[in-house]
Amino acid sequence: MLKLGVIGTGWITKQFVEATQEVGGWQLTSVFSRNLERARAFAADFAGEIKGYRDLDTFFAEGDFDVVYIASPNSLHFAQARQAILADKHVIVEKPACSNPNEMKVLIRLLRRKHHIFYFEAARHFHEPNFKAAERQLRKMKTLQGATLTYLKYSSRFDDFLAGSEPNVFSLDFSGGALQDLGVYLVYDAVSWFGMPQKAMYFPHKLRNGIDGKGVAILQYADFEVTLNLGKTATSYLPSEIYGARDTLWLDNAAELKKVTYFAADGSKTDLTQKTAENPMVAEVKNFTAVLQRPESLSNKQLMEDWLAVAVQVNRVLYSLRQSAQLQFRADFEFR
Repeated sequence: MLKLGVIGTGWITKQFVEATQEVGGWQLTSVFSRNLERARAFAADFAGEIKGYRDLDTFFAEGDFDVVYIASPNSLHFAQARQAILADKHVIVEKPACSNPNEMKVLIRLLRRKHHIFYFEAARHFHEPNFKAAERQLRKMKTLQGATLTYLKYSSRFDDFLAGSEPNVFSLDFSGGALQDLGVYLVYDAVSWFGMPQKAMYFPHKLRNGIDGKGVAILQYADFEVTLNLGKTATSYLPSEIYGARDTLWLDNAAELKKVTYFAADGSKTDLTQKTAENPMVAEVKNFTAVLQRPESLSNKQLMEDWLAVAVQVNRVLYSLRQSAQLQFRADFEFR
């Protein structure tokens, strides 16, 4: 049984804990929130002896858990993951794992010292069956001429921003914005399917405080370009497409990945859609569970390293895109 501690009490944490219960082999034991009553209210939704904490040092020192799931504001991911690794806890951190490559390098150095610790970025769609179905079909396409990947979803917090406040997801201080929050899905797609781009440019629509509300990114490869259309201030219902010579791979949504269809050169189409769980976090939790339940396995350790390598590449591309658009977070200055 894997004992779980969580940082954050929002809907995404609830969904993750529910996924662990569906998969099995987990027990929620510890909840951290800056508001102790909120931590206790979150714990009350789940069975078992669960303790709430409002002091992070106490949470890591006294909490009875093996794995911590981190779903705090983006800017806090690095420090909390670092503290977890030093406390000998396995880490599952929501995407984006870090604000910039300097933070990621610090974590990598720590993990090299703590060989027994496992670290995962929770990019849920990366583990889903339809992501793999698309990847398999791409390997069969003889020619690639580029792709257009779209993910625009109106944020429930944008109304607060328009009313004059500054929610974390629309704050440079908290490493927010459309690219970090939603564009990360599309960058995961591009890096996983096409590799590292030669050049990355981002053209954002900046809001009153300089944060990007939406934008278009261009990833240049040797023989083609990939266009990323992303945003948190509007909703798009456009599908995404990957172009071959005369064939096309069609995705209903490059992040949600509910349907995958291949259109052959003769116009015929093949439905490649795989069955998915109702809870979109089940696939990643299954993979993390399989690895963590056999930590002594060299193949499992290598699997974590493979996933980590992709996370590092995604982090570099996100940073390059931000730099091209002169989008700087407070976290970027802390390593200068």
